[in-house]
Amino acid sequence: MFELFAQQNPVTQAFIAGLFTWSLTALGAATVVLTKDVDRRLLDLMLGFAAGVMIAASFWSLLVPAIELAADMGVPEWLPAAIGFALGGVFLGGVDKILPHLHLGYPVSEAEGPKSSLKKTTLLVLAITLHNIPEGLAVGVAFGAIASGLPTATLGGAVALAIGIGIQNIPEGVAVAVPLRREGVSIPKSFWYGQLSALVEPIAALIGAALVFFVVPVLPYALAFAAGAMIFVVVEEVVPESQLHGNSDLATMGAMVGFVVMMILDVALG
Repeated sequence: MFELFAQQNPVTQAFIAGLFTWSLTALGAATVVLTKDVDRRLLDLMLGFAAGVMIAASFWSLLVPAIELAADMGVPEWLPAAIGFALGGVFLGGVDKILPHLHLGYPVSEAEGPKSSLKKTTLLVLAITLHNIPEGLAVGVAFGAIASGLPTATLGGAVALAIGIGIQNIPEGVAVAVPLRREGVSIPKSFWYGQLSALVEPIAALIGAALVFFVVPVLPYALAFAAGAMIFVVVEEVVPESQLHGNSDLATMGAMVGFVVMMILDVALG
């Protein structure tokens, strides 16, 4: 199976990897079939884990390759990483301002972005969708980079990133679907909304891979852009949500474990 996957072009690989990360979000959302409640401490631990994975992926899988690629291309090593990272944060910050959305754990009155009459469930899905855009881009850029032929862009590294993001998508699916089920939303609708937010990942992965596949010089900037966008999401959304209910020690421990897991995946496979 892996040999067949390895034979595909990087854009196809990115799309398949995006489907994989989406499927694990759906797996997390499917927990509503078994229960309509998850211990808050466990959920905060899982959110902390997701934050740790995203931080590690941003550094090991995106920023470090961006710096190494810049050196290989004869560009000042720090320049693409700095510019791309900043632009990623600015982009997500801009989308955050213009897209109405609601972070998990907050009342509708604290919805962000333009005032809207959208339902709470829709606002929650929009928030997680915003969260998933940089994850899909990161996967796509990592696979698209393979076409550059540069030694720092490897299939193993791209696969490691997809696995790490897929793993941390499981608690995201739980975090969306289970609270909806607890509020009385039906099982099918809770599952639907839980997985819906991650459907953007295969699309974003396809776009990211196609961009760097055809425009190789933007590759280090694109890698750093994805890293900046992911770090914005971690600081803006994931960490605050994991700390919101007084389980900061558990959430912090989860983040430490998530960082180590992603680091091991990247170093071992990359």
